Amino acid sequence: MSRMSQYADATGLIERAAAAFASAIPDSPGDGFFGPASVAWRVAGDLASPVAGLRSLMVQALHPLAMAGVDQHSGWRADPVGRLAATSSYVTTLLFGERGVAEHAAARVRKIHEHVTGVDHETGRPYAASDPALLLWVHAALVESALVTCALFGDELSKAEADQYVAEMTVAAEIVGVPPGEAPSSRAELDEFITSMRPRLRCSAAAKESMAYLLDPPGLDEEVGEIWQDIREAAVISLPDWACELYGYSAPSLTAMRRTEIRQALGVLDAVYLGEPGVLEARQRIMLRARAARPA
Repeated sequence: MSRMSQYADATGLIERAAAAFASAIPDSPGDGFFGPASVAWRVAGDLASPVAGLRSLMVQALHPLAMAGVDQHSGWRADPVGRLAATSSYVTTLLFGERGVAEHAAARVRKIHEHVTGVDHETGRPYAASDPALLLWVHAALVESALVTCALFGDELSKAEADQYVAEMTVAAEIVGVPPGEAPSSRAELDEFITSMRPRLRCSAAAKESMAYLLDPPGLDEEVGEIWQDIREAAVISLPDWACELYGYSAPSLTAMRRTEIRQALGVLDAVYLGEPGVLEARQRIMLRARAARPA
Protein backbone atom coordinates (compact mmCIF):
# COMPACT_ATOMS: atom_id res chain seq x y z
CA MET A 1 0.00 0.00 0.00
CA SER A 2 1.37 3.43 -0.91
CA ARG A 3 1.39 6.17 1.70
CA MET A 4 -1.03 8.21 -0.44
CA SER A 5 -3.59 5.41 -0.42
CA GLN A 6 -3.67 5.62 3.38
CA TYR A 7 -5.55 8.92 3.16
CA ALA A 8 -9.31 9.00 3.62
CA ASP A 9 -11.17 10.85 0.89
CA ALA A 10 -12.53 14.38 1.17
CA THR A 11 -16.21 13.51 1.21
CA GLY A 12 -18.15 16.09 3.21
CA LEU A 13 -15.51 18.83 2.89
CA ILE A 14 -18.02 21.65 2.38
CA GLU A 15 -20.59 20.28 4.81
CA ARG A 16 -18.15 19.83 7.69
CA ALA A 17 -16.39 23.14 7.11
CA ALA A 18 -19.77 24.90 7.04
CA ALA A 19 -20.91 23.20 10.24
CA ALA A 20 -17.66 24.21 11.97
CA PHE A 21 -18.10 27.82 10.87
CA ALA A 22 -21.76 28.08 11.85
CA SER A 23 -21.19 26.60 15.30
CA ALA A 24 -18.23 28.91 16.01
CA ILE A 25 -20.12 32.17 15.38
CA PRO A 26 -21.62 33.45 18.67
CA ASP A 27 -25.05 35.03 18.99
CA SER A 28 -23.42 38.44 19.38
CA PRO A 29 -20.15 38.52 17.40
CA GLY A 30 -17.70 41.30 18.08
CA ASP A 31 -16.97 41.19 21.80
CA GLY A 32 -13.63 39.41 21.40
CA PHE A 33 -10.11 40.29 20.35
CA PHE A 34 -11.10 41.91 17.06
CA GLY A 35 -14.54 43.30 16.29
CA PRO A 36 -16.59 44.71 13.43
CA ALA A 37 -14.26 47.65 12.81
CA SER A 38 -11.22 45.41 12.37
CA VAL A 39 -9.54 44.66 9.08
CA ALA A 40 -9.38 41.05 10.25
CA TRP A 41 -13.16 40.75 9.96
CA ARG A 42 -13.05 42.15 6.46
CA VAL A 43 -10.31 39.75 5.38
CA ALA A 44 -12.08 36.77 6.95
CA GLY A 45 -15.14 37.49 4.80
CA ASP A 46 -13.23 37.91 1.54
CA LEU A 47 -14.16 35.50 -1.26
CA ALA A 48 -10.47 34.65 -1.65
CA SER A 49 -10.38 33.01 1.80
CA PRO A 50 -10.42 29.40 0.47
CA VAL A 51 -7.39 30.19 -1.69
CA ALA A 52 -5.67 31.84 1.27
CA GLY A 53 -6.28 28.78 3.41
CA LEU A 54 -4.82 26.36 0.88
CA ARG A 55 -1.87 28.63 0.11
CA SER A 56 -1.04 29.03 3.80
CA LEU A 57 -0.91 25.26 4.25
CA MET A 58 1.41 24.98 1.26
CA VAL A 59 3.79 27.61 2.63
CA GLN A 60 3.66 26.29 6.20
CA ALA A 61 4.53 22.77 4.99
CA LEU A 62 7.85 23.99 3.58
CA HIS A 63 9.28 24.27 7.08
CA PRO A 64 10.50 20.69 7.60
CA LEU A 65 10.07 20.75 11.38
CA ALA A 66 6.53 22.13 11.21
CA MET A 67 5.65 19.53 8.60
CA ALA A 68 7.23 16.72 10.60
CA GLY A 69 5.00 17.51 13.55
CA VAL A 70 1.88 17.30 11.39
CA ASP A 71 3.08 14.19 9.61
CA GLN A 72 4.03 12.24 12.72
CA HIS A 73 1.35 13.30 15.19
CA SER A 74 -1.89 14.35 13.50
CA GLY A 75 -4.79 12.22 12.31
CA TRP A 76 -4.42 13.85 8.93
CA ARG A 77 -4.48 10.68 6.86
CA ALA A 78 -7.41 9.10 8.71
CA ASP A 79 -9.60 12.21 8.71
CA PRO A 80 -8.19 15.07 6.60
CA VAL A 81 -11.56 16.81 6.36
CA GLY A 82 -11.99 16.68 10.12
CA ARG A 83 -8.59 18.25 10.68
CA LEU A 84 -9.36 21.07 8.25
CA ALA A 85 -12.75 21.65 9.87
CA ALA A 86 -11.17 21.78 13.34
CA THR A 87 -8.62 24.33 12.16
CA SER A 88 -11.36 26.41 10.55
CA SER A 89 -13.42 26.28 13.74
CA TYR A 90 -10.47 27.47 15.83
CA VAL A 91 -9.67 30.41 13.52
CA THR A 92 -13.35 31.41 13.39
CA THR A 93 -13.61 31.27 17.18
CA LEU A 94 -10.50 33.42 17.54
CA LEU A 95 -11.80 36.02 15.08
CA PHE A 96 -15.44 36.23 16.13
CA GLY A 97 -15.75 34.60 19.56
CA GLU A 98 -15.84 36.25 22.95
CA ARG A 99 -12.43 36.65 24.58
CA GLY A 100 -13.01 33.97 27.16
CA VAL A 101 -14.11 31.47 24.52
CA ALA A 102 -11.17 32.31 22.27
CA GLU A 103 -8.72 32.03 25.16
CA HIS A 104 -10.16 28.65 26.12
CA ALA A 105 -9.80 27.42 22.52
CA ALA A 106 -6.20 28.63 22.41
CA ALA A 107 -5.45 26.91 25.70
CA ARG A 108 -6.63 23.62 24.19
CA VAL A 109 -4.33 24.15 21.23
CA ARG A 110 -1.37 24.89 23.53
CA LYS A 111 -2.13 21.73 25.52
CA ILE A 112 -2.12 19.63 22.34
CA HIS A 113 1.16 21.20 21.25
CA GLU A 114 2.83 20.06 24.49
CA HIS A 115 2.66 16.46 23.28
CA VAL A 116 3.79 17.11 19.71
CA THR A 117 7.53 16.49 19.84
CA GLY A 118 9.94 14.33 17.90
CA VAL A 119 12.71 14.27 15.35
CA ASP A 120 12.41 15.14 11.68
CA HIS A 121 13.64 12.05 9.84
CA GLU A 122 15.05 13.99 6.87
CA THR A 123 17.04 16.67 8.70
CA GLY A 124 17.65 14.77 11.95
CA ARG A 125 16.61 17.87 13.89
CA PRO A 126 14.32 17.74 16.94
CA TYR A 127 11.09 19.68 16.93
CA ALA A 128 8.36 20.73 19.35
CA ALA A 129 5.06 22.21 18.21
CA SER A 130 5.18 24.59 21.17
CA ASP A 131 8.45 26.10 19.89
CA PRO A 132 7.73 29.84 19.44
CA ALA A 133 9.83 29.86 16.26
CA LEU A 134 7.60 27.23 14.62
CA LEU A 135 4.45 28.92 15.87
CA LEU A 136 5.66 32.18 14.38
CA TRP A 137 6.31 30.57 11.00
CA VAL A 138 2.81 29.08 10.88
CA HIS A 139 1.33 32.43 11.87
CA ALA A 140 3.32 34.41 9.32
CA ALA A 141 2.37 32.07 6.48
CA LEU A 142 -1.31 32.40 7.38
CA VAL A 143 -1.27 36.21 7.55
CA GLU A 144 0.85 36.70 4.43
CA SER A 145 -1.31 34.28 2.43
CA ALA A 146 -4.42 36.29 3.27
CA LEU A 147 -2.80 39.50 2.04
CA VAL A 148 -1.49 37.96 -1.17
CA THR A 149 -4.71 36.19 -2.16
CA CYS A 150 -6.93 39.18 -1.36
CA ALA A 151 -4.78 41.25 -3.70
CA LEU A 152 -4.92 38.68 -6.50
CA PHE A 153 -8.45 37.30 -6.26
CA GLY A 154 -10.41 39.37 -3.76
CA ASP A 155 -10.49 42.93 -2.48
CA GLU A 156 -6.94 44.26 -2.18
CA LEU A 157 -6.10 46.14 0.99
CA SER A 158 -4.41 49.53 0.95
CA LYS A 159 -0.93 49.75 2.45
CA ALA A 160 -2.34 51.20 5.65
CA GLU A 161 -5.00 48.48 5.85
CA ALA A 162 -2.43 45.76 5.24
CA ASP A 163 -0.27 47.14 8.05
CA GLN A 164 -3.30 47.29 10.33
CA TYR A 165 -4.23 43.70 9.49
CA VAL A 166 -0.75 42.40 10.28
CA ALA A 167 -0.75 44.37 13.55
CA GLU A 168 -4.21 43.10 14.54
CA MET A 169 -3.23 39.51 13.88
CA THR A 170 -0.32 39.58 16.32
CA VAL A 171 -2.94 38.56 18.88
CA ALA A 172 -3.37 35.25 17.02
CA ALA A 173 0.35 34.56 17.38
CA GLU A 174 0.65 35.55 21.02
CA ILE A 175 -2.40 33.62 22.21
CA VAL A 176 -0.84 30.31 21.15
CA GLY A 177 2.61 30.99 22.58
CA VAL A 178 4.61 33.49 20.54
CA PRO A 179 6.18 35.96 23.01
CA PRO A 180 4.71 39.48 22.88
CA GLY A 181 6.52 41.74 20.46
CA GLU A 182 8.01 38.95 18.33
CA ALA A 183 5.28 38.65 15.69
CA PRO A 184 5.60 41.07 12.76
CA SER A 185 3.37 44.12 13.21
CA SER A 186 3.57 45.60 9.69
CA ARG A 187 3.62 44.28 6.15
CA ALA A 188 7.28 45.22 5.77
CA GLU A 189 8.22 43.31 8.94
CA LEU A 190 6.19 40.33 7.74
CA ASP A 191 7.94 40.24 4.37
CA GLU A 192 11.33 40.62 6.06
CA PHE A 193 10.61 37.72 8.40
CA ILE A 194 9.52 35.38 5.60
CA THR A 195 12.61 36.28 3.57
CA SER A 196 14.82 35.55 6.59
CA MET A 197 13.28 32.07 6.89
CA ARG A 198 13.93 30.95 3.33
CA PRO A 199 17.32 29.25 4.01
CA ARG A 200 15.57 26.92 6.49
CA LEU A 201 12.84 25.81 4.11
CA ARG A 202 12.72 22.69 1.98
CA CYS A 203 10.17 20.43 0.35
CA SER A 204 10.28 17.26 2.41
CA ALA A 205 8.72 14.01 1.29
CA ALA A 206 5.89 14.60 3.78
CA ALA A 207 5.25 18.08 2.41
CA LYS A 208 5.17 16.87 -1.18
CA GLU A 209 2.83 14.00 -0.30
CA SER A 210 0.38 16.01 1.78
CA MET A 211 0.20 18.85 -0.72
CA ALA A 212 -0.39 16.38 -3.56
CA TYR A 213 -3.44 15.23 -1.61
CA LEU A 214 -4.71 18.75 -0.90
CA LEU A 215 -4.33 19.86 -4.51
CA ASP A 216 -6.32 16.90 -5.77
CA PRO A 217 -8.40 15.46 -2.91
CA PRO A 218 -10.45 12.37 -3.81
CA GLY A 219 -14.12 12.08 -2.95
CA LEU A 220 -15.34 15.59 -3.82
CA ASP A 221 -18.67 15.72 -5.61
CA GLU A 222 -18.55 16.79 -9.25
CA GLU A 223 -19.51 20.45 -8.73
CA VAL A 224 -17.11 21.07 -5.87
CA GLY A 225 -14.39 19.08 -7.64
CA GLU A 226 -14.56 21.41 -10.64
CA ILE A 227 -14.40 24.49 -8.40
CA TRP A 228 -11.45 23.00 -6.51
CA GLN A 229 -9.47 22.89 -9.74
CA ASP A 230 -9.72 26.68 -9.89
CA ILE A 231 -8.86 27.06 -6.20
CA ARG A 232 -5.77 24.86 -6.44
CA GLU A 233 -4.56 26.68 -9.54
CA ALA A 234 -5.13 30.00 -7.78
CA ALA A 235 -3.13 28.80 -4.78
CA VAL A 236 -0.20 27.72 -6.95
CA ILE A 237 -0.33 30.96 -8.95
CA SER A 238 -0.19 32.94 -5.70
CA LEU A 239 2.91 31.17 -4.39
CA PRO A 240 6.21 33.05 -4.59
CA ASP A 241 8.66 31.78 -7.19
CA TRP A 242 10.95 30.27 -4.54
CA ALA A 243 8.10 28.16 -3.14
CA CYS A 244 7.13 26.91 -6.60
CA GLU A 245 10.76 25.94 -7.18
CA LEU A 246 10.91 23.99 -3.91
CA TYR A 247 7.75 22.07 -4.80
CA GLY A 248 8.75 21.67 -8.44
CA TYR A 249 5.60 23.40 -9.64
CA SER A 250 5.32 25.35 -12.85
CA ALA A 251 2.83 28.09 -12.03
CA PRO A 252 0.61 29.18 -14.91
CA SER A 253 0.47 32.88 -15.68
CA LEU A 254 -2.47 34.86 -14.33
CA THR A 255 -4.26 36.57 -17.19
CA ALA A 256 -7.14 38.96 -16.65
CA MET A 257 -9.51 36.35 -18.05
CA ARG A 258 -8.19 33.61 -15.76
CA ARG A 259 -8.47 35.90 -12.75
CA THR A 260 -12.11 36.58 -13.63
CA GLU A 261 -12.79 32.85 -14.00
CA ILE A 262 -11.26 32.12 -10.60
CA ARG A 263 -13.24 34.90 -8.94
CA GLN A 264 -16.42 33.51 -10.51
CA ALA A 265 -15.60 30.04 -9.21
CA LEU A 266 -15.05 31.46 -5.72
CA GLY A 267 -18.44 33.15 -5.95
CA VAL A 268 -20.09 29.85 -6.87
CA LEU A 269 -18.31 28.10 -4.00
CA ASP A 270 -19.52 30.78 -1.60
CA ALA A 271 -23.09 30.29 -2.82
CA VAL A 272 -22.79 26.54 -2.20
CA TYR A 273 -21.37 27.27 1.26
CA LEU A 274 -24.23 29.65 2.09
CA GLY A 275 -26.69 26.88 1.26
CA GLU A 276 -25.39 24.73 4.11
CA PRO A 277 -27.39 24.72 7.38
CA GLY A 278 -26.63 27.61 9.72
CA VAL A 279 -24.15 29.44 7.49
CA LEU A 280 -26.49 32.14 6.22
CA GLU A 281 -27.73 32.85 9.73
CA ALA A 282 -24.15 33.05 11.04
CA ARG A 283 -23.17 35.45 8.26
CA GLN A 284 -26.21 37.59 9.00
CA ARG A 285 -25.20 37.86 12.65
CA ILE A 286 -21.78 39.10 11.59
CA MET A 287 -23.21 41.56 9.06
CA LEU A 288 -25.75 42.97 11.53
CA ARG A 289 -23.04 43.46 14.14
CA ALA A 290 -20.80 45.17 11.60
CA ARG A 291 -23.61 47.42 10.41
CA ALA A 292 -24.48 48.43 13.96
CA ALA A 293 -20.87 49.39 14.63
CA ARG A 294 -20.56 51.73 11.67
CA PRO A 295 -20.49 55.44 12.53
CA ALA A 296 -23.72 57.26 11.75
